[in-house]
Amino acid sequence: MASSSSLVQPSVRLPSKNPSVRRFALVGRTNHSPLRLNPIRISVSASHRTRLDVQASSAPAMMEEATSGSRSSTVVDVDLGNRSYPIYIGSGLLDEHDLLQRHVTGKQVLVVTNTTVAPLYLDKVIKALTDGKPNVTVESVILPDGEKYKDMDTLMKVFDKAIETRLDRKCTFVALGGGVIGDMCGFAAAAFLRGVNFIQIPTTLMAQVDSSVGGKTGVNHPLGKNLIGAFYQPQCVLIDTDTLNTLPDRELASGIAEVVKYGLIRDAEFFEWQEKNMQALLSRDPSALAYAIKRSCENKAEVVSLDEKESGLRATLNLGHTFGHAIETGFGYGQWLHGEAVAAGTVLHLCLSVMAVDMSYRLGWIDDTIVKRVLNILQKAKLPTTPPDMMTVEKFESLMAVDKKVADGLLRLILLKGPLGNCVFTGDYDRKVLKETLHAFCKF
Repeated sequence: MASSSSLVQPSVRLPSKNPSVRRFALVGRTNHSPLRLNPIRISVSASHRTRLDVQASSAPAMMEEATSGSRSSTVVDVDLGNRSYPIYIGSGLLDEHDLLQRHVTGKQVLVVTNTTVAPLYLDKVIKALTDGKPNVTVESVILPDGEKYKDMDTLMKVFDKAIETRLDRKCTFVALGGGVIGDMCGFAAAAFLRGVNFIQIPTTLMAQVDSSVGGKTGVNHPLGKNLIGAFYQPQCVLIDTDTLNTLPDRELASGIAEVVKYGLIRDAEFFEWQEKNMQALLSRDPSALAYAIKRSCENKAEVVSLDEKESGLRATLNLGHTFGHAIETGFGYGQWLHGEAVAAGTVLHLCLSVMAVDMSYRLGWIDDTIVKRVLNILQKAKLPTTPPDMMTVEKFESLMAVDKKVADGLLRLILLKGPLGNCVFTGDYDRKVLKETLHAFCKF
């Protein structure tokens, strides 16, 4: 396992596209009394690129000095005006009861979780919600675990529980689990009584770096993934990195696929950091995981704040997802984890092994060094780089035709273009190259 001193932290790139403000704060507790530091406010103008250099040795030292050896959390703000909210990231945050309680409205709470997560963390979350709050009542609904249950029938169990227990408009829904639970609980919160309070407590790396941030909620349809849903922002996202200690290795690697994505599409320095620290991530080094989660959340928060409802820029976060969702739908929800399917979709263009990257290379938009680097890092992460044998060219084409990114009958793709860290969301590409890419990765 790598030590924190061996981790290389690059300079952190701040937004340069539009005037905006990013805020970071450390929150600690000493002897039961909250210790708060004034947030660092960094303003960025559209005409100047600003860089904040963070040295590997200085960040841990700053954290230790700020908290005097007690727990601490990094806070990343998602800036959406009156719908803005914090993302808390740190170890042991489920034991910091005030963090959760400050975002609960009313006296009724419904925790939505699944059969895998409930035995591990449900009691801890209930304690965090009710400690010192005798008037707060907590109900829970435990759903079956798996992507195949992300459907309307299972969603109705959440509504059934909410109605049976007579929850009111001031109630709070809490999503405790991975991406499936977060998406379903968020959609239920958006629809119940036309919208109630909602908190995310993601327990998988995939959910912590991606699905819990940005307000995308919904369920699958047999004909396509996430076709039924709504944009609905939580009140906060609480990421207790200790929950990753119980995450299976396969699920960890699936989340790392999403971390890799941020480096590919918009943060070359982060990608370089991943290349140097992939083994530390796989070994669950706490410092490596905390940094990867923080940097991923910063990247996603920046994009969401500029394009909340995916009119253009936010769609670039879906690199590899069109191919990946087709694999998930065609192969059966839950057979391949989402991150595994996305990884195969991302790599299918590299050296004839990775689709989104390989297609970018075939179009002449990236050079072969990027292809090799992507293939290499996904192999280091022990992620698949080819689709299942049963995925034929015809099946890919039929499933991609009903993807959410189809507009006016035109399939738009997220492809790499230019130096590492740059991508485009476009329907302006040679259809022959798409077919060539599919044929390169499919046996039939």
